Amino acid sequence: MQLYNTLSAKERAELLEQAGEDRLTLSFYQYAKIGNPDLFRNHLFIAWDEMDVLGRIYVAHEGINGQLSVPANNFEQFKEFLDGIYFLKDVRLNIAVEQDLKSFLKLKVKVRKKIVADGLNDDTFDVTNKGVHVNAERFNELIEDPDTVLVDMRNHYESEIGHFKGAITPDVDTFRDSLDIIEEDLKEHKEDKKLVMYCTGGIRCEKASAYYKHKGFKNVFQLEGGIIEYTRQVKNQGLENKFIGKNFVFDHRRGERISDDIIAQCHQCGKPCDTHVNCANEACHLLFIQCDECAEKMEHCCSDECVEVIQLPYEEQKRLRSGKHNSNKIFKKGRSEKLKYKD
Repeated sequence: MQLYNTLSAKERAELLEQAGEDRLTLSFYQYAKIGNPDLFRNHLFIAWDEMDVLGRIYVAHEGINGQLSVPANNFEQFKEFLDGIYFLKDVRLNIAVEQDLKSFLKLKVKVRKKIVADGLNDDTFDVTNKGVHVNAERFNELIEDPDTVLVDMRNHYESEIGHFKGAITPDVDTFRDSLDIIEEDLKEHKEDKKLVMYCTGGIRCEKASAYYKHKGFKNVFQLEGGIIEYTRQVKNQGLENKFIGKNFVFDHRRGERISDDIIAQCHQCGKPCDTHVNCANEACHLLFIQCDECAEKMEHCCSDECVEVIQLPYEEQKRLRSGKHNSNKIFKKGRSEKLKYKD
């Protein structure tokens, strides 16, 4: 019984191109008690592999978090499968604002300790005592209130290319980094301000809202469905869009445009730009913002050193990166002294 991918990303991309079928990029999450994550993981992989589902899914004792690409013709079958799992029945599916045939090229279902790396000890507080979920209309009302503090629960490279007007955007690398920083910065306002949070699809705010209520914040709100659902409601209901720029997404698209505003700049020349790329040197793979002109000039690399590396024979490149652990120390997101115009 096949429980893992047998095709490379390149092979899968070629097959998707040949098939030419419409696909839907979507995401969902659900906190639930899963007794045997490994067994559940295998169940998902077998079923979704048959449906030609691709994506990145994390399963843990605390629930599931998935970003997926589903053939449009198989969407109803996929939805029926989810509804057949008691804790996923009618789960909210965040459909991407922009669609791309190759948003995901493999099906990866992984068992993790947590579905989001928050660094919290869940036994120390009630994770079910969450903040008030609000829709797009109510969210717009709240963030116009002078007694509201609006906080972006995402990382620096996400908020750099797009965020809500007036939001606090912590300069952090990970979600876990932001939790204590935000509490410290807002400790004087635990009772007199409304704490309103948002993230990409809502999952980070689920845990953060319960954590901040545990820490003494009296009025905690979170944007239901995150930026993705907000954008859908704004379009469908003709509401004012208060998000500027792009929404960073964790697939091959790396972003979907919400407004025409370009609020970031090329990290190499300073020109207005909000296109994230990964350095072409696989031993670097740095995520950074690069305009088309710099991409051509720098051969899709972040530095002259990396340009030199990619000119070497492939085997020599492999030798140079051999033995290096592919951690954040290598695959850092938007942090490098080589980037001249990174704020």
